This record gives sequence, structure tokens and C-alpha cells, in this order.
Amino acid sequence: MSELLTRLEVEDLKENLREVQELLHRHALAEGLVSRQEIPRHALVEQLVHKQHLAELRTKLENLHPADVAYILEALPLEERLVVWELVKADRDGEILLEVSDAVRESLIASMDSDELVAAAETLEADELADLAPDLPAEVIQEVVQSLPAEERERLRSALSYPEGTVGALMDFEMVTVREDVTLEAVTRYLRRMDELPDHTDQLYVVDRERRLRGTLPLARLIVSDLDVEVAAVMVPERVTLHPQDRAADAAQAFERYDLVSAPVVDARDRLVARLTVDAVVDYIREASAETQLAEGGLREEEDIFAPVLNSFRNRWSWLAINLFTAFIASRVINAFEGSIAKLVALAALMPIVAGIGGNSGNQTITMIVRALALGQIQAQYWRKLLAKELGVALINGVVWGTLLGVIAYVLYSSIALGGVMALATVLNLILAALMGVTIPWLRSRFGKDPAIGSSVLITACTDSGGFFIFLGLATLFLV
Repeated sequence: MSELLTRLEVEDLKENLREVQELLHRHALAEGLVSRQEIPRHALVEQLVHKQHLAELRTKLENLHPADVAYILEALPLEERLVVWELVKADRDGEILLEVSDAVRESLIASMDSDELVAAAETLEADELADLAPDLPAEVIQEVVQSLPAEERERLRSALSYPEGTVGALMDFEMVTVREDVTLEAVTRYLRRMDELPDHTDQLYVVDRERRLRGTLPLARLIVSDLDVEVAAVMVPERVTLHPQDRAADAAQAFERYDLVSAPVVDARDRLVARLTVDAVVDYIREASAETQLAEGGLREEEDIFAPVLNSFRNRWSWLAINLFTAFIASRVINAFEGSIAKLVALAALMPIVAGIGGNSGNQTITMIVRALALGQIQAQYWRKLLAKELGVALINGVVWGTLLGVIAYVLYSSIALGGVMALATVLNLILAALMGVTIPWLRSRFGKDPAIGSSVLITACTDSGGFFIFLGLATLFLV
């Protein structure tokens, strides 16, 4: 059922995008036709046509969730994106800016003046504003901070004080607290006086006079319990408490392990300061996953697919330069065995197979290692065991696939020696791939670097150069 719902949601998103693109196309077409006609009241007709299509487009956008509008903005070229952005109501600007990717957000913010940015920021809560603050001009942030009530201002400063990737940068200050010495009837009366509960409220937090966390009162327990009893009689001890300095990745693991909807965030004296909710955790996991995928491909940051050419060049050039250097090394390895290749042309046809299977095996190993590191599953004392295990897997794969490739080489070229060289080279290159697949992320993590960054580029360089050297070296020894 969930898979079907996901598929239907994706189809709805694509349909909304298609309708917006169609309206933009009709608007551009009508403007072009009117501008080419010499008729009386040309300006008036052009204005009416312009307003008609834009009004229809505005109505369409108003009925969409901010996340859906963000999806549409990310899928449009810059010129069309700005047309759509101008039509979004001012009171939704802030919500949509939070939903779009960092790269697209920059293009939208660049199109807004200071007054528009201030108006958009003032519609957000302190924790939401903290997410947006790094992308806003300093003068805008300063003006917004001055306009906030004292409590909100203090919350914003608190949220901004924690670095990215910590619980403090994700926590939500909107929550409901109660005392343990009041009855459930008093709690329900208190809740009824509220306009609405904060999003993702599955439990109330029980605190003492100094706001120290005493436990939690799940809403499910509140509903089924006798209203005459006190909170202390039905509250439960909180299993998971977080601190603002905790790693967001550790908090995400806790949410996944215990199926949490929300969790309290306390300071060093166990005083309740905020909470972390599942929507913030899901957003963090999605962003972290996207960053890992980009890093593995050698991209420094998320890129707007319609970004200017120079921006994309700056984002991609560094690891391409490294790739070029490693490719040059591989070419030098091949050149060193030019005489062998000239004597046995079959080597030129077979050597990419050895390098390719090694690269694929190395990428499998490094992907698994990087994921395990991200989940905190690898401790320092287990690296040797992990290396031994991966070498064992590589040896088995090498024997199986090396034998198969050796047989194929023998069938194609009627040479037992060539088949043996092919088999042995495959085994050795898969062992090299396993060794590098463990060593590269280990070295990067040991020196405090992100093990995902450029990992696929590095492993491919090792297996290409190493595979060529192993295969051509063995061929030179036994065949030429």
C-alpha cells in the first residue's frame, strides 16, 4: 500500500509540473503573438492576456503544498522558475524557501530585495529561521532578529549557536509541557484552550518547577486514562533523551531504532530546552544521503541542474582534475607494456575486462564501508577483521569469475596460457580492489575527512591502473 501511495504521489507531482509548464508555455506563446501584431490598444490587449494566464497559474500554485511548489521550482529553468516564484504569495515565501534545495534557494534569494526577504523570514519560527539564516544576507538577519519578541530572539540565537549536523541545529522549540502534580482533567482543559497542537505532538513533556524533565505523557495514555488521576500516576520515563551537542546522525539512528515521533532535548542539568521531531530527522537523512551520493561522484556540493555553466564548472573541476591525473597514470602503465601489446593484440581487448570487474568490485566494497561508517557500525579495533573478510570475499569472487573469464579467453583465442593469465589477473585485481575499498575510507576517516568524498574516483583509479599493470605484467612474464 505504501509503495502504491508513493507511486501515486510521484505521478501527482509530475502532473502538477506538467500543468505548470503548459501554463508557462501558453503564457509565453500568447505574449509572443500579441507583441507581433500591430492592432489598436496593443498594450491593453497584451496586458489582459498577460494577466489571464498568470492568474490561472497563480491559482494553480495556491492550491499546492509548499513542498510541491518547491519540486516544481527545482524542475524549471531559471527564467521560468523566477516567473513562478513571483506568483507565489508573499506569506508562503519562507515555507517554500525551506523546502527547496540549497542551490535553488540561492537563485531565489538572489532575485529578492531586502524587504521581500525580511517579510519571508518573519513568517517563520525560530528553528525554521535558523535553517534559512546561513543563506540570507547579514543585514536581513539583523533586521529580522530585531523584530522578534525577546523569547523568539533568544531561541534563534540558541539555534544558530550549534553547528550543522548536530541536534541543536535541528531541534524544535514548539512543544507542550505539564507538571506532574496536576490532574489529567486539568491537562485536557489546558490543551483545549490551545488553537492547535504543535506539529508531530505524540506526547507531552512532564517537567518540574525548574523545567527538569521528569518523564513524558503520551497522548494515547492521556485519552484512555481516568481524568481524576494525576500526571505522575500515568506518565512514563523517557527512554531517549538528546542533547543539543549530540550528532544528528546518532539521533537519526535512535529515531529509526525506537520508531520515535519526537524526543526531548535537554541541557547538561536535564532541563528541557526543545524537542526533535521525526520530520526534521527525515529531512536530515535525505540531505545526508544526497550529500553522500554527490561526494562519491566527486561533486563538492549540491548543484542546481539549471545552474550557470561557470557555477557547474567550479563544482566539478577538482575531482575531474584528479581523475585526469589518475587516467594519465593508467595510460603510462599501458605505454610501459606497448611492446607486449604489439606482439599479442588480444591483450588490448581483454585488459579493460580485468580493470572493469575490479572497479565494480571495489565500488561495492567502498559503498558498504562508507555506509557502515555513517551508521557508526565500525569500531577502530575491527578494521583488521573487516579487511580479512573483504579479502576473503574477493578471493572467492576472483576464483569464480576469474575461472569463467579464463575459459572465455581460451575459447576466443585458443590459448591455455592466455586463459590462465586472465584468470590470475582477475583474482589479483579483485584482491587489490578489496584492499583499496577498505583502506581508502579507513585512511580518510582516520585523518578526519569524509570517507565518501571522491571514493568512487579513487577506487576506480586504483583498479584501472592496478588491473592494467597486473594483467599486462603477467602477460609479459608468461606469454611474450
